[in-house]
Amino acid sequence: MPDYRISNWNELQERVYANAWQPAIGRHRSNYAFRGMSDASMDLVHSLARLGGDYGRTEPFVLRTFRRYLRTGIPSFHGNSLWNWLALAQHHGLPTRMLDWTYSPLVALHFVTQNMELYDRDGIIWCVDYVQTNARLPAVLKDILARECASVFTADMLDEAAESLSRFGLLAGNGEPFVVFLEPPSLDERIVNQFALFSLMSNPTSRLDEWLAAHPDLFDRLIIPKELKWEVRDKLDQANVTERVLFPGLDGLSSWLKRYYTARSVT
Repeated sequence: MPDYRISNWNELQERVYANAWQPAIGRHRSNYAFRGMSDASMDLVHSLARLGGDYGRTEPFVLRTFRRYLRTGIPSFHGNSLWNWLALAQHHGLPTRMLDWTYSPLVALHFVTQNMELYDRDGIIWCVDYVQTNARLPAVLKDILARECASVFTADMLDEAAESLSRFGLLAGNGEPFVVFLEPPSLDERIVNQFALFSLMSNPTSRLDEWLAAHPDLFDRLIIPKELKWEVRDKLDQANVTERVLFPGLDGLSSWLKRYYTARSVT
């Protein structure tokens, strides 16, 4: 597995912005999605799998019940796209096959350093090249991306290929699993400020980390040593990458202040 153990802040910046230069347009535009986690030993198992049991068969019932009981705060989606509903469910903590990612390496670093109770453990950023993962998509999905000159999907684009999860899983006629990255609608300030996108596998029982391990050229893992977490956190605070911004509202403000004013033991 392509792991890089970061030694200092400068190396960290070099790594998260590596390969961003696009000579065809003369701009820095990264093709990577980032996922930061506070414990490097954490896996990429989605929340649906953590339900246990026959969770693959449970998935449609969970989502259908979510839609049935949602009474207030119903989003004004255009149409009735399954993919918009799935993104909404993931955003609000319903167990789904989706995983949260961000286009922003600094937002990923926030999630590496958000939990101060885990500062005794190394953190990690997963960096996945979604342009390269697209090369392993079924032809129908590749064609949609090419036609739209896009690198990630919207709900409308996925609707065109598959209107249901069962149909989605059948797009690869050979049965090989694949992963797509979906940019969700702007549901609220939180999803906008976190520069969010989601990944989902074609099969609910497939694991993204296992799929990536079979394609090591598609990703990197940056290990953030526990000794570096305080420096990273302080510099993110100065850059205004905080709970106050990423979780707008009183809860985010309170979380930021609680963490910001927690004293560090200096020995």
